[in-house]
Amino acid sequence: MSKRLVIISFFFFIPYLSKSQKVFSVEYASQADVKVYVVEYASQADLNVYKVNYSNQTGSNNGKWFFVDYVNQADKKIFFTDYANQADIKIYFVEYSNQAKWNRKEKMYLFY
Repeated sequence: MSKRLVIISFFFFIPYLSKSQKVFSVEYASQADVKVYVVEYASQADLNVYKVNYSNQTGSNNGKWFFVDYVNQADKKIFFTDYANQADIKIYFVEYSNQAKWNRKEKMYLFY
């Protein structure tokens, strides 16, 4: 009986242990968890981001983001700034999912 309980508990809590990257873009900086700036070149970015089509394609803080329709569905609320010095993190949108990665790992804590 206790073995079954452990197995059931394991599968029930797995979604809460993994940190997916569901984000919602807010209108005002004061509403955001993280302020981001989109740079022109990948070499300038702290994080290379790939926009996935479905929420189950997101990773565990690896730069694969899914933009949700409602704020209550998001893991993080982000605000896109107009200037790099206003941002917590600089991102670059990549074309392929295998290009999504952290270039500067010291900023990873922002998405946990």
